[in-house]
Amino acid sequence: MKNLRHLLITFALLTCIIPMRGQTQEMLENRLLEAVQCYDNRQYARAETILRSILAKDAANDAAWYYLGLSEAFLGRQDNAIADLEKAVALDPDNYWYGDRLALLYRSAGNTEKVIATYENLLERHPKKTEAYFDLLYLYINAKQYDKALTALDNIEAENGPSEKIVTTRYEIYRRRGEDDKAIAVLEAFNSRYSSAEVSSVIGDYYLGEYKDSAALAAYDEALSLEPAYTPALLGKSEVYRIRRNYPGFFSTLQEFLRDDATPAGTKAQYLQNLARFIDGGTLRNHLSDFDTLYDLGLQEHPTDTTMLATVGGYYTSSGRREKGKEIFRRAALQNPDNKGQQINYLQLLYIGQEWEALRDRSDTLMRQFPEEIAFYELNNAARYSLKDYAGIIRNGEERIRQHPADTSVTIPTYAMIGDMYHSLGDEKKSFKAYEKVLKLNPDYVPVLNNYAYYLSMAGKRLGKAYAMSKKTITAEPDNPTYLDTFGWILHLQGKDLEAKAMFKHAMLYGGKDSAVILDHYAEVLYALKEYDLAKVYWNLAISKNDGELKNLEKKVKHRLDAVGK
Repeated sequence: MKNLRHLLITFALLTCIIPMRGQTQEMLENRLLEAVQCYDNRQYARAETILRSILAKDAANDAAWYYLGLSEAFLGRQDNAIADLEKAVALDPDNYWYGDRLALLYRSAGNTEKVIATYENLLERHPKKTEAYFDLLYLYINAKQYDKALTALDNIEAENGPSEKIVTTRYEIYRRRGEDDKAIAVLEAFNSRYSSAEVSSVIGDYYLGEYKDSAALAAYDEALSLEPAYTPALLGKSEVYRIRRNYPGFFSTLQEFLRDDATPAGTKAQYLQNLARFIDGGTLRNHLSDFDTLYDLGLQEHPTDTTMLATVGGYYTSSGRREKGKEIFRRAALQNPDNKGQQINYLQLLYIGQEWEALRDRSDTLMRQFPEEIAFYELNNAARYSLKDYAGIIRNGEERIRQHPADTSVTIPTYAMIGDMYHSLGDEKKSFKAYEKVLKLNPDYVPVLNNYAYYLSMAGKRLGKAYAMSKKTITAEPDNPTYLDTFGWILHLQGKDLEAKAMFKHAMLYGGKDSAVILDHYAEVLYALKEYDLAKVYWNLAISKNDGELKNLEKKVKHRLDAVGK
């Protein structure tokens, strides 16, 4: 009786434990499904939490390690992701997707050796997965493991049969190894069995590179006999004609290319852009009408394509027909009112042509349409500055500040500009008030420190304040000739001409000789030091550089030098 009772108790315990284990496994599977759903919904942190709870109970759950690795990858923890996927692969080495994703992570980490080893291991287990062969193939090529790359190609071809992709890749490998004879041989062997426009065109490119233009032309013609509008063959053929200086053939072939409806407008525009970039001036002048015909044809075939409009407009502008180019850019802008790039292209042409009123009016409209696009604001200010509409620039600046009152990247340079404009209007009080606003936001903003100090010095006011501000600028930028000029001039006004001379000598080394104002200031300092001959040299340089900025400069210099008999 005792033994029987023991057996009954044992049986009762087993019947309780087995259902509980089944419930635990079912619960873990449900949790895994929940984690996968979170992962699919891009809730990677939530997925990670669930997966870790699963692994705490079942560390051999390969699927949990796999999804944990993917989640950590998206959370930016690359090393952890790799370690997780390595565990998934170790638990289930036959799972193709585990290995494939691990290889991708190795690749993103730049570990080419491990990528190659992982794919090699996958292909041992899944020899029919030809997509892995292609991944491995390009890795071998990039690693210059050409023998392995050729073996991979053999395996792909054995599984899928010959193809253009296989033969052209084999050709590229032989070329990289410097085995040009084998390279061209594989192409010609393929073409003797299978007619291919792509392979014939590559043969043409090979012979063109070998300066065998007749063989190249024959190969391109063979390609075009198979596909009459095959773009690589048309462009290759046109290049043969160009080398032979057969310009009628060159232009005729390119017209075929441009008329082909199957070729995307962007491809045509890209070719025309490159053509415009590399045409030599003599060829362009001698065949100007033929080149014009090409670009006009491109636009005729694709009259609303933004890239083509920009390409043709750029061609006419760069070849000296600015009015025609401007008209095409204007057309592009009107046809694409929401395309900021097209609007900017047109405005830039107005800027280059100094059409200030048109630039102002058009950019006014665009500033309202695109209030966040700073390019329209800057171009509008450029137009208004050239028109001496300083009040208009101030209004633009005040509007910008109203739009971005807390953004110092906007308010600081804008208050600085407002200060400059008020100074141009002769309102010194408002100018300095704007500068003070800048320095309250950033006491070390050197453009304002310099301008404020310079304008104080020119007015002969508060030289101590001007000195302190200017000293900051040359500490921040010790080789800036403009800042050195301001500081040197303040030193001169304070009677410290020897110190001032050192500043100006330094400025001369860093571009000061290109400014009439700086040269004039240096000459004044030399004159004050009674170095009259040297002062005369720098005044003559200033006169030669003066573009009207310094009024009555020659008269002033003559008066000064006459006074000392120079």
